[in-house]
Amino acid sequence: MPPTTPYAGKFSSCSVYNNNNHHPQPQSPYHSNTAPKPSREHIHNGVYPAAENPYDVPQPHHSYRSSSLSSMTSKEHHYSSSCVVSENPYSPQHQPHSPRQHSTSCPGRAHRHSSHGEHSCRNNSASVKSRLYGQGITASYGEMCYHDNSLVSASLEALIQHLVPTVDYYPDRSYVFTFLLSSRLFLHPYELMTRVCHLCVEQQRSGDVLLDKIRFREVAPKLVQLLTEWTETFPYDFRDERMMRCLKDMTQHVARGDEYSWRAMQQMTQRLIKRLSALGQYEEAVAALNAVAEERPTSLKNKQAAVQRSDILSVCDDAFILAQQLTHVELDRLSFIGPEEFIQTFALKDPMENHKGFFRKRKTSNLEAYISWFNRLSFLVATEICMPAKKKQRARIIEFFIDVAQECFNIGNFNSLMAIITGMNMNPVSRLKKTWSKVNTDKFEILEHQMDPSSNFSNYRTALRGATQRSETAHSSQEKIVIPFFSLLIKDIYFLNEGCASRLPNGHINFEKLWELAKQVSEFLVWRQVICPFDRDRRVLQYLVTTPVLTEDELHLASFESEGPENNMEKDSRRSLRSSLLHRENRS
Repeated sequence: MPPTTPYAGKFSSCSVYNNNNHHPQPQSPYHSNTAPKPSREHIHNGVYPAAENPYDVPQPHHSYRSSSLSSMTSKEHHYSSSCVVSENPYSPQHQPHSPRQHSTSCPGRAHRHSSHGEHSCRNNSASVKSRLYGQGITASYGEMCYHDNSLVSASLEALIQHLVPTVDYYPDRSYVFTFLLSSRLFLHPYELMTRVCHLCVEQQRSGDVLLDKIRFREVAPKLVQLLTEWTETFPYDFRDERMMRCLKDMTQHVARGDEYSWRAMQQMTQRLIKRLSALGQYEEAVAALNAVAEERPTSLKNKQAAVQRSDILSVCDDAFILAQQLTHVELDRLSFIGPEEFIQTFALKDPMENHKGFFRKRKTSNLEAYISWFNRLSFLVATEICMPAKKKQRARIIEFFIDVAQECFNIGNFNSLMAIITGMNMNPVSRLKKTWSKVNTDKFEILEHQMDPSSNFSNYRTALRGATQRSETAHSSQEKIVIPFFSLLIKDIYFLNEGCASRLPNGHINFEKLWELAKQVSEFLVWRQVICPFDRDRRVLQYLVTTPVLTEDELHLASFESEGPENNMEKDSRRSLRSSLLHRENRS
């Protein structure tokens, strides 16, 4: 049977980061070029919970992060890039190849004969049907269809059976990741685990108790390996009590047949509990910090009192240090996002889903909290700019955030970069014309050009590819940092899911779609596993995640307080805002 996956051989473990080579920061790409400004508003839907801060809880840099999918080639995007800023440190010298352009070297797969529960390599099996299809070859093995040695479709039952290890078979790691990731579109993780464990045990039964024990002892290490990959790559699945019960039952079953595998199961369970405990501590810290961040700032009715509020420059006046601390926040938050959260965003839409309660509970909480952090940072930037009473101070803060955004770009922190640009483009900030007249906007316009949404963010995607290439050949941890514009990553995955059917007309699962989803998510896992090399500044971090920020209405009113209305429409808006906010304060 042909290879299961187009990624065979692409899943070697991550190399250890070399912290002894301290290469200089990339040079700034900025010249005096100017470019059209992009659209002003990118604030995301405010339905997400308040952002969180994991700074005083154990960080989840566990083995599963370094062992899974680290060297998968990133998905190639084909976009035109007619205008790229010169001396961009991320400009790639050559385009990477798609994984599908590489020939696979994985050995032939054993065809599964479900009636016997055994596997054999029968290249001339009658169940195998091949035909030419264009310039490639399409082959069918039972209920599994391949094209050019890549699995493209299969029945759900065949995919589940293909996941089950036997004495002489273990599925590709790429297949394990891909199916465990996307199977939740079709059945609950608990159902999948129950069926896999049941099949693994039942297919060893022969009617002879002694022979059954010997056969299970031989397959037990591979079953433990599969469960280890599951618990380390998708640990959040085991917040479901039924998953933990199933894991406990299998541990007891393994203990009856193989002491070595039983000890491995115990160690695996201990690592899982430690990981889930760290997540619980993280969420408790988030709740405490959210309570602080939700406190309302100084009343805007008294502008002089508002001036006494600490601003960002009093906490940190070095743009590079602030960019480093923002990178800490980003990587800390990324590290707690489970890969399954990208897929569970769509899971409830599937009519086959029968366990909606599980997906509602903590379905995408870490992913949503990360987007909430983006929104918070945008509003924090706008708050810092609108609060000062003096025009000179406002201009100084604008220039400072431009420098911070530039440093974020050089580091490879595109999410903070976009959040800063978004905050500075919010209407309460952009209308401060007198303030902006005191600011040199050349660098800001170049940064906007880099993140221009036209042509599907082609300039940003070019920079991201370059940053990814730099990361792959990096000699230091700092050069490994790639933090994508996260909401665009989610948008790409969303449209990939919506644009391709999950099932084909014959009822088969469209596995080509699952490969594509896995490629995008696996690239995220590589970015997520980088440990931030910068020193932590607790005071700056605390300010970033806990200082209160103004709401949209409060920002507009603060903007009017800084620079008065220019027309009757703005005068009416200010009068309405004052009345509305005063009414809210009286009610509270």
